[in-house]
Amino acid sequence: MTSQDRGKYRARGRGVFRGGLDSRSLRGGFPHVSGGGGGINRSRGFDSRNTRGRAGPPRGRGGASTGPVIYAEDIPAVVPDTNDAQNQLIETFKTVSYQNKRPLRPEYGTDGNIITLRANFFPVRLPKGPFYDYSVIVTEPNAPIEGSREGKAKKYASDNTGNSDNAQEAKINVSTRRRIFQLMKQQPLLLPFPSIAHDFSHRLVSATKLPQPLEVPVQYIEEGEITPGEGAQVYNVRIQFLKELDINGIISYTEGDLQQSAHQMQPTISALNLIFQAHASHAGVRLGKKESNGESKYFFGPGETTLAPGIEIWKGFFMSIRPVFKQLMVNVNVCYTAFMTPGNLGDSLLKLNVASKGAIPTLPHDIVASMKVKAQHLGYPKQLVAIGTKTARSETFYCEEFDEKVTVENYFRRKHGIKLEHPTDLPVVSLGLINKGGKKMHKWVPAEICDILEGSPRRGKLSEKEMGIMIRHASKPPRDNAETIVSQGLPDLGLSRDTSTLDSFSIKVDPNMAVIEGRVLDTPSVSYINDVPVQVRNGSWNMMDVRFQRGAVVSSWWVLYVEDGERMLQMSSMNAIANALQESCMKSGMIIQEPVILPLETIQLSLIADDDAVRRNALKTIRDKFQQQLTNHRKPDFVVILLEKTDQRIYSGIKRIGDVELGIHTVHMQINKVINQKKQVQYLANIALKVNIKLGGINHRLGGDAMNWLMKCPTMMVGIDVTHAGPQSKPGTPSIAAVVASIDEKFVQFPASLRIQKHARNKETLDELRDMLIERLLLYKEHNGRYPERILVFRDGVSESQFDQILEEELKQILEAFDKLSKNYKPLLSIVVCGKRHHARFFATKAGDGDRNGNTKPGTVVDKGVTAVFDFDFYLQAHAGIQGTVKSTHYTVIYDDTRFRANEIQKGIYDFSHLYARATKSVSLIPPAYYADLACERGRCYLHDFLDSQKDGKSGRSASSKAVSDAEKQKVYEAATKAWGKGLHSDMQNTMFYI
Repeated sequence: MTSQDRGKYRARGRGVFRGGLDSRSLRGGFPHVSGGGGGINRSRGFDSRNTRGRAGPPRGRGGASTGPVIYAEDIPAVVPDTNDAQNQLIETFKTVSYQNKRPLRPEYGTDGNIITLRANFFPVRLPKGPFYDYSVIVTEPNAPIEGSREGKAKKYASDNTGNSDNAQEAKINVSTRRRIFQLMKQQPLLLPFPSIAHDFSHRLVSATKLPQPLEVPVQYIEEGEITPGEGAQVYNVRIQFLKELDINGIISYTEGDLQQSAHQMQPTISALNLIFQAHASHAGVRLGKKESNGESKYFFGPGETTLAPGIEIWKGFFMSIRPVFKQLMVNVNVCYTAFMTPGNLGDSLLKLNVASKGAIPTLPHDIVASMKVKAQHLGYPKQLVAIGTKTARSETFYCEEFDEKVTVENYFRRKHGIKLEHPTDLPVVSLGLINKGGKKMHKWVPAEICDILEGSPRRGKLSEKEMGIMIRHASKPPRDNAETIVSQGLPDLGLSRDTSTLDSFSIKVDPNMAVIEGRVLDTPSVSYINDVPVQVRNGSWNMMDVRFQRGAVVSSWWVLYVEDGERMLQMSSMNAIANALQESCMKSGMIIQEPVILPLETIQLSLIADDDAVRRNALKTIRDKFQQQLTNHRKPDFVVILLEKTDQRIYSGIKRIGDVELGIHTVHMQINKVINQKKQVQYLANIALKVNIKLGGINHRLGGDAMNWLMKCPTMMVGIDVTHAGPQSKPGTPSIAAVVASIDEKFVQFPASLRIQKHARNKETLDELRDMLIERLLLYKEHNGRYPERILVFRDGVSESQFDQILEEELKQILEAFDKLSKNYKPLLSIVVCGKRHHARFFATKAGDGDRNGNTKPGTVVDKGVTAVFDFDFYLQAHAGIQGTVKSTHYTVIYDDTRFRANEIQKGIYDFSHLYARATKSVSLIPPAYYADLACERGRCYLHDFLDSQKDGKSGRSASSKAVSDAEKQKVYEAATKAWGKGLHSDMQNTMFYI
């Protein structure tokens, strides 16, 4: 996707390679874009301007302001003097015997130049007294509960007190339950207790004790109705006391009291998140996965700009309570996502029909499920269920009231006196299902009598064009984001004034951002052949007039031209392109022979993106061409694929043919980029970077003592990641896991192991890590004659709440791998989690401490002020922020036999971030973790038809809904397993095929 730190190899001129068809694809998921620049969070969401280095929209300063670039530069920024207390904390930690699991912070870092920063954290002041925790159970008092189940509230009560009664909970959907909670607070029994907050589900927190037993009757009234409808259901809401939440305990935790644990603090932290979100949960729209500690994103209308016909961009804010040393803080960050534009549904469908070239009947259900509408004849909101394939004039049903079969048009004219304007050119829509004769039938209504309500999120995967618009809109410079957080975020979230909830709990929030200490680490030196150094400036360097450390030898390579009917290259043009690439590789230090040109007969690719029959035929033609050539020639070292345009189906298919079926490295090039004379040298130089590393070469290395921290003993660096099926995937599609590991003493070559595994909700761990790691260790021994004495694991893609899960499940497999190789093999092991899904942003307080856009500089590290009290963690920004607000990576050492010192690991990771193989820039994520991420993405290509099924018109909701049976999911999983086969071709397994 988009790039802040892509390796832009600036060979000559100022052209910038944006990745062509070797760019990363969207992983899907619900697309939230955070207003601070940062990495793509996979199916978990997107951040503005990906900081890892992928292809993206045209370069520029999206959202840049023309005024000052430093936020609040005229206001003194003073760091609270806590050095003595911090030193005392470290001394206290030293009195505790060392533990390699979740090690305590050994000290704070000292290397680098000290700077003062502002952070998007706001100090919180709590009352002294306790809060009270309650479970909530909703039952139906006047009717037997058929098929009733023990509710989550009962489980919550049991989990938190060890006791629960036999109350059984009614089956109530999410929207109905939310409405019941809204009505509950208005009931006379609760009016004397305004200081309560709840999660609209099963938990309630109060500042005062509530009477017990407490059972609140709630008569259900639809939103928008004044009085209950005929036969309105009455629910009993039982509020049951669980325990006191000791506020003093969390204060002691922030003071560094070793008797307090993070696990003990979790109920209080999640309760505080409920309290803080009470205002936003009513004033805004909560979206995204709700984390275990209750942090969430809330969006507020109206839309800021149009994203596509019927779709607009909303601004929102993330909020989470964070305990730091000596202080409790609330972390607030700006984010953006897509909502349906409010207005008449019929008008919107007419616009969508034009934009989708007449595809409304197959409109992805994700869009349908996004819409909450109000029908003229009902007067209250209803969730849209489906868009029909017939019009109001052609759709019929049997009407008992009229005792005859009628059309939808006729029914609404006779029953409600509504004359339709579009009875033949708009589809009917369903507002629900009814049971007739044992069959579920849609309740069809004309689209034109429905209005889309404000606050209907646009779910599902955005198109590349839409995502580009979204990212450019969200890419605000740091000063703009900081001002938005303070001037708009705090009021919208109810944090900047005495809101009724916060005030009733006697909680105060400081309206000023926290001022903290940061440091800028010294930049390492980078060298090429004969250790010729190059100058690194702002995280970037130029490779002009230098050659690779070790150039690969290419004895055979092919160029395959896929002509799609729009333009036909002459053989002379193809030869010119091949010669230009050959020259670029040779200038970079590779030994490369002339290629074999393989022009294909014309392949007409349809302009319709989901015309898969055409693409299947195109891929068959390409495969046949490869196999035909292989009958008369030996396998080439690599093949260049010349394509006219980006097409993810074709790209993924060719990668599968090369990586899985034939065992041939493939590199994609877009013709319009390679024939651009201004950018050709730049573009081809980037291709040379990829080819050299794929074929076992070494592009560059670090100079001086930058590698000393890795040279103390034979060391293997490991990267681990997992990617999951997104909302647009077929239900049952497996997850893909990757393990990469170094095999050379220069830590350049990182071959990978790939596996698929069953996707389970909230499961991030690898099922076959033991066997994957054994593969990597055996290859290391093959290259070095021995196993490594130390293994450094960098684990990407896990949240803080999953640290213990990694230690319980993956650590066990790692140790089993050692034991399986030899009972006596016990290398030193360290595991570092690399977090990109955080919302911490840091703002320079002086122009000299930031770049021209106001972003902090590469090498900025923060381990004080907003970091964990006990954990060995730090934020490191290793790259330069090109567009938007730069985002650091949050590193946490969760297991450590090595006993790293703070300076050693902080500087070591920063230096190593300059070793990313296909870059002439430092990157935001340490390369082993980055490579694991890339390997996962490559694995997605092999299951493209399963991971991207949006063309089938199926929704993300249907993919994860209970309506999809386990048997159906198993069938998809088995089909995906068959498609995956044995995975990588044997000729690819010991290479960096994924680069």
